[in-house]
Amino acid sequence: MNDTLDQLDHILEQRKNESPDKSYVSSLYNKGLDHILKKIGEEATETVIAAKDGDPQKIVYETADLWFHCMVMLAQQGLSSQDVLLELQRRFGLSGLEEKSQRDK
Repeated sequence: MNDTLDQLDHILEQRKNESPDKSYVSSLYNKGLDHILKKIGEEATETVIAAKDGDPQKIVYETADLWFHCMVMLAQQGLSSQDVLLELQRRFGLSGLEEKSQRDK
């Protein structure tokens, strides 16, 4: 599965150098961080609605859109899916309550 994320990371980096007229991702980068964050908000809302509706196919579709736009934001910020995966890996074996208390300090 990491291969898919790695491939997407690579494509998102490539799109930084393409014309916004020819690439949706390039157009997002061109419009800036606020626009990308707005898209994430829209996709998060659509994911919540899909979950409330209970249609598994719609939930997966909307979650894929949400993840995609989050990955665009990561790339725009000079980060990648690997950074997120490393953080998730760091949290293995750590209680969620313990991890949260460490952040709150």
